[in-house]
Amino acid sequence: MAKKWINMVAAVTMLIFVLSACSGGSKTSNEGAAPAAEPAPTGGAGAGSSTEQYGDTGGLKLPLVDKPTTIKFMLSSNSAKIGDDKLIVQELEKRTGIKVEFQTYSPQTYQDKLKVVVASGKLPDIFIGLKPAELKKIGQQKGVVAINEYADMLPNFSKLYLQENNWVIKSFGDEKGNIYTWPIYDLNRDVNHGFLYRKDIFDKNGIKEWTNTEEFYQALKKLKEIYPDSYPYASKGLANIFRDWSFGWGIGNGDNYPAYYDEKDGTWKYATVQPEHKDMLDFMKKLYNEGLMDPEFLTDTQDSWTTKMTTDKSFVTWDWIGRLDLFYNQVKDKNPDYDLRYANPVGPTGHVRTLPKVSDFSIAVANNKNKEAALKLLDYLTSPSGGELMTVGVEGVNFEWGQDGRPVYPELKDLPLVDIGVLEDRYGMWLEGAYLRPDKRSVYYKFSEKEQEAQDKIMKEDKREPMDPILNFTDDEISTMAELQTSLQKAAEEFNAKYILDKSYGDAQFENFKKQIAKQGLDDLMKIYNDAQKRYDAAK
Repeated sequence: MAKKWINMVAAVTMLIFVLSACSGGSKTSNEGAAPAAEPAPTGGAGAGSSTEQYGDTGGLKLPLVDKPTTIKFMLSSNSAKIGDDKLIVQELEKRTGIKVEFQTYSPQTYQDKLKVVVASGKLPDIFIGLKPAELKKIGQQKGVVAINEYADMLPNFSKLYLQENNWVIKSFGDEKGNIYTWPIYDLNRDVNHGFLYRKDIFDKNGIKEWTNTEEFYQALKKLKEIYPDSYPYASKGLANIFRDWSFGWGIGNGDNYPAYYDEKDGTWKYATVQPEHKDMLDFMKKLYNEGLMDPEFLTDTQDSWTTKMTTDKSFVTWDWIGRLDLFYNQVKDKNPDYDLRYANPVGPTGHVRTLPKVSDFSIAVANNKNKEAALKLLDYLTSPSGGELMTVGVEGVNFEWGQDGRPVYPELKDLPLVDIGVLEDRYGMWLEGAYLRPDKRSVYYKFSEKEQEAQDKIMKEDKREPMDPILNFTDDEISTMAELQTSLQKAAEEFNAKYILDKSYGDAQFENFKKQIAKQGLDDLMKIYNDAQKRYDAAK
């Protein structure tokens, strides 16, 4: 979920209209509300419930409100309507006293719907998905809440983002130190992507898994000799192959690629003009010229790539770890020996990407009469108790703990696989933007033997590139970046392709490219990054 946040979805004039329109507050209604799973006794919302019975709330007292309150929460979901019949809706009302009305739209239509809602001025109490730059503008005009101003009533937010990860405000906040987005804590797996290889084919032919770049090359060369009609390395990532391989050459580790932070001298650089990038291109060019890399590596489709990787046409690729079992399940009837495994990294650093501990999905709270209840709700979802509810469930109701310390769902025992999509559809769990602190005991973190091997292979010696700082840019900088980044990246991708595909390309063409891209504003772009880095460092 990379955030392409330099593009705004509405003009400033529209924002001003939105803010004036939404200043009157969001209207909510409790008429016709379904009762909670266990109706609260008279005497106030959630009366009679005990905070302790729901585990670690991080210091929040339940219920969160003293009168019935309805919160409208707009988010994206692949599931059908998340209505009053869903366990999560019932349990949240039971615990917090808040009836959550989830307004869900498919990922394919969500952004269009969000634009319409924002333009109408009728902001839901909580919503997700605005571009950070636009959200800041709305916040500065008091349309959404500056969360830090309410920190004294938000113990989980305060602990995670003001104390333990105090960089969050300077990275996600505005120039005045206000933050309008509620982050997500500890969502990512340690290892989620990397090089994959057909271990069954390697073993069959006595080829050892590589431990460095030269061994990688020799393995592909040997495979080509044995299977002359094959292209040992295949890719479906299109131009993303340059980003995906960059970690191993030490020239990338973040959402800003091709811009990256060089820890050696503390400056931001542009990957495509670095000598390490040329070394990577030279290696790719060598593979391409010797028939070791699929000629369609920049254009291949998902279906075509799948066919190659599940037959004897290609044996090595770069992808998501879920593919390890997915491909096996797809072909096991015809090829029970098929064995796709996670491989060692390629490149001189021997590293893969580090995924962030804190993620920004632009979860915002409208500045209306329900703002305190909405903030407390998000804080509860950020507690260990709320995290367990949204990503594991309710013990004794929809799950029991298994012997391995993982949840078991009796109602779902006949399904071949219980994943987060199933839990979302059945119970309303794992709704994007409503899981704010996923519980590591959830099925999402239950790795298969092959996926666990991937975690161990990288984490045993922590073969990950250092995280790039998450910078905060001014409005003027964002405007300039919007003008420069697309054209510069297009020029870089076009050169990368020509360098590999055209045998005449070499040192002279690389030097000429560096001069040409400099004329397109590269120095201006990198000055923005390095100025932002100086502010980041000063804020320490």
